[in-house]
Parts: sequence; structure tokens; C-alpha cells
Amino acid sequence: MTRQLTGSPAATAQAVPAPRRRGRWSGRTRRDFFVFLALALPNLALIAVFTYLPLINNMYYSTLDWTLGSTSATVVGIENYVTFFTSSDAPQVLGTTLIFTVVTVGGSMVLGLLVALALNAKVRGTTFARSAVFAPYVLSGVGVGLVWLFIFDPGYGVLSWLLRGIGQQSPQWINDPKLSLVMVIIVYVWKNLGYCAVVYLAGLQSLPKDVMEAASLDGANGVRRFMSISVPLLSPTTFFLLITTMISSLQAFDLIRIMTPLGNGTSTLIYEAYLQAFGAYNRAGYSAAISVVLFAILLIITVLQLRFVERKVHYS
Repeated sequence: MTRQLTGSPAATAQAVPAPRRRGRWSGRTRRDFFVFLALALPNLALIAVFTYLPLINNMYYSTLDWTLGSTSATVVGIENYVTFFTSSDAPQVLGTTLIFTVVTVGGSMVLGLLVALALNAKVRGTTFARSAVFAPYVLSGVGVGLVWLFIFDPGYGVLSWLLRGIGQQSPQWINDPKLSLVMVIIVYVWKNLGYCAVVYLAGLQSLPKDVMEAASLDGANGVRRFMSISVPLLSPTTFFLLITTMISSLQAFDLIRIMTPLGNGTSTLIYEAYLQAFGAYNRAGYSAAISVVLFAILLIITVLQLRFVERKVHYS
């Protein structure tokens, strides 16, 4: 005889058995997991071998007094770091790195935004103009450096020839440390301008047109629409460019190496590390310590950007 359950909902819930959960590792789950491993493990292995392992080894080398090519080394702990930060060259190297990074990042982004505004206009020839603006970014840094070195050469350069034509003397771009830094900054901004312009152009073309039309109907002129609507809506693009261009500028090497081989006024952190290891000094351990300092600066800047700067970003 079957007894019918009556009473409170709690009693009913207790009487009805709960549905059985499916196994955590079902056939489909296991298959998806192994597919994920098959696709991810090769990439993770490459990253571990060619990125993290060299980074760990470099940190270890920074604690050694080691001459490049020598089979023996002496452990010195943090002496290489102390030597760098207490040396007379540290303020100049850090200052040069700061000036180069700030000017190249700011110049590339500001000029890139202005160029993107011009390229966004609906006129003939914009496709060719976009290709011409972006072309220097994909060119070899060695080739770009050689061409511009010929232009800036104070003896037989194109710029020197033009200045002599109007009775002016060419500045000593290569020999003067201050002008050498200006020269490299100009070339670096010119080369990377197209990258910022193309990214900003994509951001401008994705802006909602109805918002712009509504602001225009309300009487806002072009400058007001740009400052009050376009710039805030472009904040994700600006944030992306800020991170990528800053990392790129801190790691700039090829133009500096070609245009100023001795680092005369252009010794940034990465180029100073190169000179210490492969130049006349041949101090591999000291060079590794400078590289670790550069890595720490990159890590701190990235964390600060993600922690504080991203708060100002307005995602639509």
C-alpha cells in the first residue's frame, strides 16, 4: 500500500531524492581538456623556454662578476646593482631613458591622433595616404636609420646641403650629445607615427555616429565634439597605445645602434646594457643587472597603468 506524502514543502523536498550529478570528468569534458592541452602546451613550452627561462637566467647572471665568454664567474650578490645606482653614469642613463620614452610616446600618440583625424576625412586619395603613413612602421629599423643618418650628416647630408643653400651652417647632429638624442627621437617618432595613426583611425571609425549627429544638432562645433565626445570615447584606444608604445620605446634599440653606435648622449637602459656586455667593457654580469632594472621598470609601469590609468578608461 502506497502512502501519499503530505505536509510541509520541507518534508516533501526531503522525501524526493535529489537528481544525481553527472560525473565531473565526463567523456566530452576529458576530450575538451586534452584538446586544450594539445593546443596550449606547445605555446606555453615556447614561452617558458624562450621568455621565462632566459629571464630567470638573466637574474642569476646579474649576481655574478662575469666576463662574457669566460668559463668562470664570481658570485657578488647585489654588488652589480649597487655599482650601477651609485655610478656617475646612472643619472644620465636613467634621464636619457625617461626623456626618450616620454617624448617618443607623447609625440607618436599626439601626432598620430592628428594624422588619424586627417585620414578620417572623406576625400580622394585617403587610401594611398593611409598606406604611405603606415609604411615607415613596417620598414626595417636598420634601413630607416641609415637613410636618416645620411639626411642628418653635418658634412654631406641632405639637410646640410639645404642649409648651406640658404647660407646656414648645419648643426652637429651626430657629434653633439644633446642633438644626437633629438635626432634619434625625431626619427623614432616618424617611424612609429603610422602605427598610432592607424590604431586611432580604427577607433575614430568605430565611434557612434548618432552621438556625433546629436551633438551637432545641439550646436556643438567640431572642436567641442572632438574634446567632449571623441576623446573620452577613444580612451580605450589611448590606453592600449599608451601601454604598447611605452613598452616599445623602452626597448628601442635598432635606431640608436645605427645612428649613434657609441651611444653619445643616447644611451638608454637597453643600449647601456648592450654596450656593457658587447662593447669595450665586456661586463656581462653588470649588463644583466641593468637588464633586470629595465624589466623591473617595465613591470612597475604596466602594473600602475592597469591599476590606476585604466580607471579613466570609458568602455562603451
